[in-house]
Amino acid sequence: MAIEMARVAGAEIVNALGRTLTVRYKTFQGDDGPPRYRDPVSEVDQNVEALIRQRLADRFPAHDILGEEMDVPARTAETVWAIDPIDGTTNFVNGFPLFAGSIGVLHRGVPVAGAIWCSATHALRAGIYHAHAGSPLRFEGEALAVRSNPAVRRKLAGAPYLNVVGEKGWDFRKTGSAAIECAFVAAGLLEVATFSSPNVWDVAAGLCLVQAAGHAALVAERSGWKGFEGFGSPPPRSWRRPLVIGAKDAVAAMKDVTMGARRR
Repeated sequence: MAIEMARVAGAEIVNALGRTLTVRYKTFQGDDGPPRYRDPVSEVDQNVEALIRQRLADRFPAHDILGEEMDVPARTAETVWAIDPIDGTTNFVNGFPLFAGSIGVLHRGVPVAGAIWCSATHALRAGIYHAHAGSPLRFEGEALAVRSNPAVRRKLAGAPYLNVVGEKGWDFRKTGSAAIECAFVAAGLLEVATFSSPNVWDVAAGLCLVQAAGHAALVAERSGWKGFEGFGSPPPRSWRRPLVIGAKDAVAAMKDVTMGARRR
């Protein structure tokens, strides 16, 4: 069902390409300077989330749904769907082809299934990366074997701030989509990625993919960095903590870069 809903999101996104979209911004600042528009929401974001919510409610009426666009009170169900209809909306509304539809399933706050439709993939076409607990990472139904080229000495790392370029021997990339970066880490296109304050729906599906690929995830708690074990049950809408995902040795090195970038 997660794969099916990710495919629905992808189809709606593709159908909207080339249209003049209605766009509003969640954040606007302009009282003491030039206008600053942040966090865009398109009509497609809202329509896709409404469609997915309806289909999930019909299929799993006892499950809760945590989505980016609709703040619906949870019933504290053990199973929660964490959905982001378009992750990378700024890219989407500008026609920049890096965005995703992310569908995650949490059981008692732990990611147990994930499907991410990505506009770009290792196969140079749109497609869905997916996995469930205990399964291998798959792409469009086929197990994905990740191969590393030993001749490549500088790997890529995803980061929310590009002022960390050159640190730790990585070349840094900022895609504008946390879901894309999670999928790319799982698929081996990025060795590691760091997020300063992601939402649950940004990374719920991606964390399942990353773990299925055999990678690590660290989250910053008050007492320091710890292995990610879940978002809590029920997952709070306010959850936003620094997160690092990727190959185990790369994650250990990247956590220091993450906190350094947040302090700048």
